[in-house]
Amino acid sequence: MKIKELSTFLETIAPASYQEAYDNAGLIVGHPHQEIKKALICLDCTEAVVQEAIDEQCDVIIAHHPIVFKGLKKFNGKNYVERVVMQAIKHDIAIYAIHTNLDHVYNGVNKKIADKLGLINTQILAPKEALLKKLVVFVPTQHKEQVKEALFNAGAGSIGNYTECSFEQVGQGNYKANESANPFLGEKNKRHTEEEYRLEVLIPAHLEHKIVAAMLQAHPYEEVAYDLFLLSNTLKTVGAGMFGELEVPMDELEFLQLLKQNMQVSVIRHTALLGKKISKIAVCGGSGSFLLQQAIQAGADIFITADFKYHEFFDADGKIIIADIGHFESEQFTQELLLEIIQNNFPNFALRLTVHNTNPIKYLS
Repeated sequence: MKIKELSTFLETIAPASYQEAYDNAGLIVGHPHQEIKKALICLDCTEAVVQEAIDEQCDVIIAHHPIVFKGLKKFNGKNYVERVVMQAIKHDIAIYAIHTNLDHVYNGVNKKIADKLGLINTQILAPKEALLKKLVVFVPTQHKEQVKEALFNAGAGSIGNYTECSFEQVGQGNYKANESANPFLGEKNKRHTEEEYRLEVLIPAHLEHKIVAAMLQAHPYEEVAYDLFLLSNTLKTVGAGMFGELEVPMDELEFLQLLKQNMQVSVIRHTALLGKKISKIAVCGGSGSFLLQQAIQAGADIFITADFKYHEFFDADGKIIIADIGHFESEQFTQELLLEIIQNNFPNFALRLTVHNTNPIKYLS
C-alpha cells in the first residue's frame, strides 16, 4: 500500500490535531504516495533502528517520538538527528511519528499502561477543551432523516457512550430565489415558505470538513443554510493522563512491586509511603509532572509517570505518592500498542518490532 493509506488510518485513531503545539507528529521523511511493504515499529528512531530497517528491508519506520522537533538548516551529519534523516533518505525509508496525539486518545499510550496494571473504570485525567463544534442545519421536513443519517455516518452526533445524538425543532424557512437560482422547492422571484427542521449535532472539530461535505451531499437545497459554533466543552475521551482503580486495593509496597514487575522496570524513584492502601491510580506515559495537581484532585493514591525533577517531588505534600519509573520504561509498551492497532486493520501488512532498546539511560546496580 501507500504511506498515505497507513497515515490516514493512524490519524483516524489519533488525529494529528490532538497533538501538542510543540510536537511534530506525522510523516517526517517520505512522500505520501510512496509504496510500502514492511514497517519497523520503535519508540525512538535512532541510527541503529534505521540500519535495522535497511537490513530487514523495511521501507517505513513508525516511531512514537519524532526524530525532528525543530527545523534543520543543514544536513552535515554533525548530530544523530541529521544522520538519521540522511540515512533514511539515502535508503528511501520513510519515517512516521505518532506522539502526543496517541498520548491523548482514550485507547492510546495511557490506556496501555492502565491495562498493564489491571486498572478498571479508567478515565482521562485532564480532558481537552475546544475540540468540539456544534453544527446547526436547516432541512425541509421530508429530507430530515436523510440528512441526519448522512451526518451520523460521517461521525457527527457522538456524546460519550452515546451515538446518533441530535436535537431537532420544527419551524418555517423563508426565501426568494432569483433568476439565476434553481430552487428545489418554490418558484423563482417569489417568496417561498417551507416547513423545515433545525437540526443540531455535536461534531469533532477534526472531522468538520468530512461531516459538512456529507451534509451538503445529502441536503436537497442548492444553497444550504447552516452554522458552525466552536464549543469550550471538554471532550472526556481526549486528553492527558488517565486514572482508574484496582479491583482489589493493595498495600503500598505490594503495589510498587507489582508496578516494577508489570512495567519491567529496575528502579522506581518515589516519594514517602503514606501508610494506606493503594486503590485509585493515575498514570501518564512520558513526562507527566504537569499533571500532579490533577492526579491529587482525582483522589489518586499514587501517580505513575516519569521525568520528575528533585524539587517537584516535594509537591506531593503528603497527599499522594509520586512514582517515577523512567521515560522509556513508561512508554515502552507503546510499540506493542502500535503493532496491535495496525495489525488489526492491515492483517496482511508486514510488521516487526525493533530489536533495539533505545533507552539512552542506563542503570548501574
